Amino acid sequence: MFKGFLSVLDVDRNLLKSLLVSAKVLKNKQFWDDDPSPLKGQTGALIFSKPSLRTRVSFEVGIKELGGNSLYIAGNEIQMGVRESIADIARVISRYVDFVIIRTFSQRDLEVFAENAIIPVVNALTDLLHPCQIMGDIFTIMEKLGQVEDITIAYMGDGNNVANSWVNLSSVLSLDLRIGTASGCEPNKKILENALSKAKGSIKICYDPIEAVKDANVVYTDVWASMGEKDKTDEKAKLLQKFQVNSDLLSAASPDAIVMHCLPAERGKEITDEVIDGPQSVVYDQAENRLHMQKAIMVHLLSALKRMD
Repeated sequence: MFKGFLSVLDVDRNLLKSLLVSAKVLKNKQFWDDDPSPLKGQTGALIFSKPSLRTRVSFEVGIKELGGNSLYIAGNEIQMGVRESIADIARVISRYVDFVIIRTFSQRDLEVFAENAIIPVVNALTDLLHPCQIMGDIFTIMEKLGQVEDITIAYMGDGNNVANSWVNLSSVLSLDLRIGTASGCEPNKKILENALSKAKGSIKICYDPIEAVKDANVVYTDVWASMGEKDKTDEKAKLLQKFQVNSDLLSAASPDAIVMHCLPAERGKEITDEVIDGPQSVVYDQAENRLHMQKAIMVHLLSALKRMD
């Protein structure tokens, strides 16, 4: 039963395919199960301890379009784990709202919240994982390439929460995933080992950028220093400079490759203007699709809860 969404690993291949179908239906403005307001009477709390543009707006708009209500709570207002325990906050807020969207630093804090909540919890980003981003991304790939498996994805840059989520996705779908990165910047070791033992396709760490992008169908990048690691900006830039997605690097990929970036971008660093604004870039379609995929996730979560009742 789909009770919450803390990681891509919370869905199997069949459910993931169902979510893709639902996202397409919702994007085309069709009603889900003939219901124009599947979240009518439902309230979702957005607990955000990190700044946000796409995540906050897409969730709030999505909830409204589905007929529900949203309540934004800044992390400094409730100070999870400081002013009171995370477990107590989860138990209390479960009495007020129907589901919770959390954007925070620690994956463990998110898990503790979910363990103590009696309502669905969605991971809107932690330092470790960014599953909603990757779900929107795979939906974009389906739109642009017509398939979501047996494709080559070259992720270029730091082994951050986005990279970790791509690695997790390789446990669900058959992908040829190549992580182009520098030594010391690899994805989380435990996540990588787990995925390698279960991968449907292949996962390879490439320390040569050309090896990573050669004939790739998707070239993906993200900022070199994520939120919470801005003190490492200069260090990461030195390590990852050769993995910059520029025209020369892109020329090694498939001629019809698409370029993706989860945004915000630090133009001129991990990606150049000519690429992010170029004809192969799909970054703004990718950003829009966060809205449609997150709507699909919320509809499925609340539908699963109704079935449990």
